[in-house]
Amino acid sequence: MNKPKMTTEKGVPSNSRVLMLLGQLERLNREAMLADAEIGRQITAKILHLIQTQEKTRKEIMSKGSSGMEVILATLENTQDLQTILNILYILNELLTVGGGRRVGVFVSKGGTGILLQLVLSGSKDSPPSEELMLQLHSLLAKVGPKDRKFGVKARLNGALNVTVNLLKQNLQNHKLLLPCLQVLRVYSSNSVNAVSLGKNGVLELMFKIIGPYNKKNTSLLKVSLDTLGALLKSKTNARRAVDRAHVPVLLYIYQDWHRNDTRHRHMLIRKGVLGCLKNITNIKLGRKAFIDADGMRILYNTSTECLPVRTLDPLINTSSLIMRKCFPKNRLPLPTIKSVFHHQLPHVPAGGPVAQLYNQPLGVDDVVDESDDNDDVETENDTENEEEDKDHHAMNDDIETDINKLRPKETHSRPFEELKIYERFFLELSEDFQRFNFDNPKSGVTATAAAPKSQRLIIVPTAQALPPKYPTAAPLQEERHLAKGEQPHPEASPLAPAPTPAPVHTLDTINITKDHDGCCDHSQVRPQPEQEQELVQGMERVALEGTGPQGGAGGGVNRHYRQPPLLAGGVAARQGGGAEETLAEEWAEEEGGEGAVLEVPDTALLLPLHDPDLYVEMVKSTRSVPQYSEVAYPDYFGHVAPTFREHILERVYGVQRTKIFQDIERLIHPNDILDKVVYDLDIQSCPVIDDGESLKFNSQFESGNLRKAIQVRKFEYDLVLNSDINSNHYHQWFYFEVSGMRVGAPYRFNIINCEKSNSQFNYGMQVLMYSVQEAISGRPRWVRTGTDICYYKNHFSRSSIAAGGQKGKSYYTMTFSMTFNHKDDVCYFAYHYPYTYSTLKMHLQKLEALRTPQIYMRQDVLCETLGGNSCPLLTITAMPESTSNDQICQFRNRPLVFLSARVHPGETNASWVMKGTLEFLMGSSPLAHSLREAYIFKIVPMLNPDGVVNGNHRCSLSGEDLNRQWQSPSPELHPTIYHTKSLLQYLAAIQRAPLVFCDYHGHSRKKNVFMYGCSLKETVWQTNISATSCELHEDLGYRTLPKILSQTAPAFSMASCSFVVERSKEATARVVVWREIGVQRSYTMESTLCGCDQGKYKGLQIGTRELEEMGAQFCVALLRLKRLTSPLELRNHAHLLDVESDLIETRCKVTSSSPSTYVLEDEEHSFMEEVDYSAESGDEPDIDPDTADPHDNRLSDSESNNHRDSLT
Repeated sequence: MNKPKMTTEKGVPSNSRVLMLLGQLERLNREAMLADAEIGRQITAKILHLIQTQEKTRKEIMSKGSSGMEVILATLENTQDLQTILNILYILNELLTVGGGRRVGVFVSKGGTGILLQLVLSGSKDSPPSEELMLQLHSLLAKVGPKDRKFGVKARLNGALNVTVNLLKQNLQNHKLLLPCLQVLRVYSSNSVNAVSLGKNGVLELMFKIIGPYNKKNTSLLKVSLDTLGALLKSKTNARRAVDRAHVPVLLYIYQDWHRNDTRHRHMLIRKGVLGCLKNITNIKLGRKAFIDADGMRILYNTSTECLPVRTLDPLINTSSLIMRKCFPKNRLPLPTIKSVFHHQLPHVPAGGPVAQLYNQPLGVDDVVDESDDNDDVETENDTENEEEDKDHHAMNDDIETDINKLRPKETHSRPFEELKIYERFFLELSEDFQRFNFDNPKSGVTATAAAPKSQRLIIVPTAQALPPKYPTAAPLQEERHLAKGEQPHPEASPLAPAPTPAPVHTLDTINITKDHDGCCDHSQVRPQPEQEQELVQGMERVALEGTGPQGGAGGGVNRHYRQPPLLAGGVAARQGGGAEETLAEEWAEEEGGEGAVLEVPDTALLLPLHDPDLYVEMVKSTRSVPQYSEVAYPDYFGHVAPTFREHILERVYGVQRTKIFQDIERLIHPNDILDKVVYDLDIQSCPVIDDGESLKFNSQFESGNLRKAIQVRKFEYDLVLNSDINSNHYHQWFYFEVSGMRVGAPYRFNIINCEKSNSQFNYGMQVLMYSVQEAISGRPRWVRTGTDICYYKNHFSRSSIAAGGQKGKSYYTMTFSMTFNHKDDVCYFAYHYPYTYSTLKMHLQKLEALRTPQIYMRQDVLCETLGGNSCPLLTITAMPESTSNDQICQFRNRPLVFLSARVHPGETNASWVMKGTLEFLMGSSPLAHSLREAYIFKIVPMLNPDGVVNGNHRCSLSGEDLNRQWQSPSPELHPTIYHTKSLLQYLAAIQRAPLVFCDYHGHSRKKNVFMYGCSLKETVWQTNISATSCELHEDLGYRTLPKILSQTAPAFSMASCSFVVERSKEATARVVVWREIGVQRSYTMESTLCGCDQGKYKGLQIGTRELEEMGAQFCVALLRLKRLTSPLELRNHAHLLDVESDLIETRCKVTSSSPSTYVLEDEEHSFMEEVDYSAESGDEPDIDPDTADPHDNRLSDSESNNHRDSLT
């Protein structure tokens, strides 16, 4: 070793005594005089005395610039005198005991670890080895080891590993030496190779000789032994060895004994150490089986239950919960197949991909069961705690596009103009001369494409109480209606018709009624008056509107009668503006002693100008669904009036997840308490509702509905299974279903058990939505946020590798919430988010058409027909020219275009509510709206995926594919809406009229606020390591202007959440394709939260339809401001808004030191007091499948999830 020269730090007195002694020691080293052992002993003894008595001495030795540590280590390496060595070891122990990790770091950096290990090896050759020397060496190594990342490798290569093991074996009763040896072994074992080697050398058995039942003596020794054992058991080999030697029952016995005797909870760390050992053993399949066989589930469940009242024991409860969840036997989903219960035959099957695999799957293959559990240790040996080095290997974001050529707009058009010319008919406004237009009656000059023909099929409208038996038909109501208009009554409608004759054929314009008495469709009652309650509990029924068609005819013997209008809940006739119906209903009520009292549905026309129940039913008639839905859900029929009160983000109750998980574990421990009764099953097509009068009744057979199966687990608990998207075997997230037959005040729990995402805003304060029919009839027709004890966690239902894209060992997630109903015999609907059906869109468009004023140019075309036979509407909105003068017509034709689209993902219903706000603003009469129409021509596709919306899909169309991944090469047969929408944009690019702004409205499931994704060459390159010249990165920063304006005007919008990075996985999305291929610089995806806001005016509030519609209107205002800012006359006055370079830097993503290509936006969720564990293994990475992951939330969901996973580890 080089002989160091003693130096002093500036400011330290050169005559300091310790520095003088160190100088003498340095001379001894330099002059090789260490043979004179006595001098060395004296000097080191004096230094030790100074260090023990004077704190400043330690600081002088360890101060910056001082070479004191080097001198001490050189002496330690060169001397052969035992006492000198011991003195120096004492000195080092004193120096490293205080001062934190910095001093240890200095020691390691000077090569101290290697010197100590060499001394261990040389000291072991003495016979017998010096106990004091070994004690001091191992005490120092225990301090140094955790700070030296190569400690385990050094010890193994040096041979010190075996020395420590032999020392341990020879001193099992010498507790003074045993403790530091165990501490060093614990550090050795953190290296996986060392752990296997130590296991082979019998260290595992040694540990079990040291640990034992409850004993107040030597608790420190026991604690270190358990930590060492836990580290050894992270190795699969050692875990198998422990199972083979029947150590699992021993550990359970030890844990029980300590739990029973440690009544004052003074030894929680020992109990946690035992659990840590069990946790590592159960990382392998054999360990889980041994744990179950040893009755581990019951033992840990009972001990954890007893710990619940003591908050300080939460670490024990959490670890026990993790072990039990891991060992809970994997179950298959209670389904015959994971494929959707509905099927739609495609015109042709794609050559490859998930849909092709689905179609090519052999018959008889069980696609539900997961065979992966037969493969040992598939899911658990990813422990990042095994090697400290692994902690720095975070999942790198390799998704960012690094090919600059792919980040530049294409210069050539991919399709010939002759092929695109057919789309000219959708742009009549670009050639309109208005010569034949009557400006005195402008509405006659703008026409819309004819609506699709009405479908002749049975439609069931929500209604309620059956009529009294003595009035079996409603013919008088029909007769009164016609007589009121001065018409002749229909003779066949008479209740006195003598004989049952075949029902005449009627179109849907003649409204008929079906009463279903078979019990399958029995529904509950509205809130009655007290004296009527007993008579009104028989249940709500439905009224059917029948016409000829596949479901017409005799209807299986069900009596059909004509009646109009349809009844609403409680025997209420829908208000039609006349009084004859009400009078007749009142007469019935009087004759029956108040049995059928009329509770009139409030008129919400003033509050909902775009809603009309009768018009909605008309729209439903022409809507085509794969299941051929014939029912109308109450919320869609009645409408939704946004509540005036605030709905705060739900504060998470401490321990709620733990409580829910323990209730799940009880199913295994007390199986006799589980009912396991199927009460709703769409796989039983004949009668999916199983009604025995004791259970809740479920239904999802209506437009946008999604619930496949309901299983009653306990008296007030139900497991719910969602249906996958049609022609798919996953995408379970959207739900919309009806519940009836509830008991008032009962604590119901609902578990949706086949969710797929690894994280959800349900863990961050989001609540489900509920619509109560009782409340609606009482004058409050609205969706409200509801549910308590909401949490989202990994469950014990395994996903088959078929469903998980070939990955094995994946599990589903449970979203659970509790609910107490307030009304007897209510009918309630639950939804993932505010429903917005395709029929609702058609109704709104027709109402908007009626609102058009002479100043508004509005045209509605049918862009194309979908796979399911539904039309895809295309809207054109702008301002009418003031006259037919050349200047006016020229200004009209040359307005810049704005292209908007929404609802490509059916489950993102918030996108439709934002679009509704945009459309209402555009059709409004305000000066701003008028200015906006004069500034732009709007081309709008308000629903890109009508089929997915109608059939209750979450993400796909009937093709089974995510339409927002098909923009690069859409198929006209499989993706018609995307193909033709892209063709519209290609046509505009071909005629040099590319839109100024393109925006696709979406919803985001794992982030808060409203924000945008855009496209930037510069910002993308910033997140990569590729080198590029400044000219290659040149781009106009105008793409940031619109989001910046929105951040200043829209309360829900967050600029900090915006991103302008282009990723490979998003290259086929609308935003990227329109930016790259069409050349639209301002091409965006606007994401709206499903949960709420954590900034601005709405901070702490859940988002509602009012805020979403406001966002749509604010987007319009921002476009108007953008127009003014980009106008040459206005540019000078508002230059500060376009100078976004500095702002761009401020909001730039943070680049992590461990991975230069990983970027994280600053929007991580706050920590909870309760440790939130999403998985069954605390070391798991979030399992996001490329097929199932939300394309907009890969990175941010990881940050949310990891935030809490970090708190666990």
